[in-house]
Amino acid sequence: MGIRMRCESWDVRRARAVVLVAAAVGLLTRMLIAANTPGPADVRIFADFAKAVTVYGPVRIYEHPLPGLPVYNHPPLAGWMLLGLNGLSELGMSFATLIRSPASIADFCCAILVFEIVRRRAAQGTAVLCGVGVAVSPVLIATSGYHGNTDAVAIVFALAAAHLLADRKSPLAAGVAAALSISVKFIPVVVIPALFVAALRGGRPVLVRFAAGFGALFALVWGPVLVTVPQHLRENVLEYAGGTYHLWGLVRFADVLGLPDSVITSMQGGGHFLFALVCVVAGVWLAWLRPGQLPGAVGATLGLLLLLSTASGLQYLTWAAAGAFVLGFWEGLAYSCAAGLTAVLGYSGRSAVRWNELTLEVGAAGWTVLAVGLAAGVRRILAAQPDTPPKPPAERAPLGAPRTSRPSGSAVN
Repeated sequence: MGIRMRCESWDVRRARAVVLVAAAVGLLTRMLIAANTPGPADVRIFADFAKAVTVYGPVRIYEHPLPGLPVYNHPPLAGWMLLGLNGLSELGMSFATLIRSPASIADFCCAILVFEIVRRRAAQGTAVLCGVGVAVSPVLIATSGYHGNTDAVAIVFALAAAHLLADRKSPLAAGVAAALSISVKFIPVVVIPALFVAALRGGRPVLVRFAAGFGALFALVWGPVLVTVPQHLRENVLEYAGGTYHLWGLVRFADVLGLPDSVITSMQGGGHFLFALVCVVAGVWLAWLRPGQLPGAVGATLGLLLLLSTASGLQYLTWAAAGAFVLGFWEGLAYSCAAGLTAVLGYSGRSAVRWNELTLEVGAAGWTVLAVGLAAGVRRILAAQPDTPPKPPAERAPLGAPRTSRPSGSAVN
């Protein structure tokens, strides 16, 4: 690819600047969408949640019924975020724009993060393409700029934890990032065991510092809620199973095959815990075998969670997007386009939770693309050299000067 080869001649500062510019353009695009569109029903729901949090507080909100609203299933840090956003809206700022800002900013950070992760494991040109791919990803633009929610924020913290632990050798900061990820949205809980396993593989001092960072932040954010309203937190957040629509993945295929409603109900009920357990086991397995490829293991685990998900919100498509680029550029590009088309069609319909036949078919194609990409990505992780954590590549020398060798055992195209 010509662009990729051209990037190889740049020094790392120029490559990073290109990704930074693309991320800035992506952020501007998302914010323009947020400022000029009403967004889906979640925007109104979050506005009502924010008002309720202002009345009851981020801790007591879990024990209060909210007539006319869905269950408040967001972890404690989300409540503090809503409290702050509501305060800004009372100063005259648009809440509809504000609620979509955290996810849009998270995508900006994620583009740079993916570049830094990939450049340690592949050619610099590939790293630039992956970073730019996250910045302009159709599915991320749709889910962050139009929908909002907090999925992208949770994902960037999860990937940051893996990067800090495996690449930056900063276990304390990695533990804090890991705790932040599940404090914004509980979804990344499936990668927490893999992070602990990778810390364990790093030795006792690494494990202790990672656990200290994780435990301190967790106690600070979750402690007041666990002490005050533990049962309501468990019912609203820890046991939340998602919606009951038959739009995506396994439940969609079960519906098409005409399986009994009892089977689908079981899948969306207690069965979803089994699927989550499969994701946890897969992440732990990859982290144990290839601790140096931890960001890829985290990306693969989050992608597998979406693949096996029995829920079907369009914003959930965010879970696999950045991680797919960590696994490989073509995997990320294919998923971003397929899932992006699904999101655009879904948001263009009469309801984001009632997909028409075309959206359902494109969604099934996106699920298949994700499955193929995950298989290729996991195979690439396992093909990497074991017990040889990637080292930061040297700054690129000018053209004509001798180059240092590139790290072997690439986990990315």
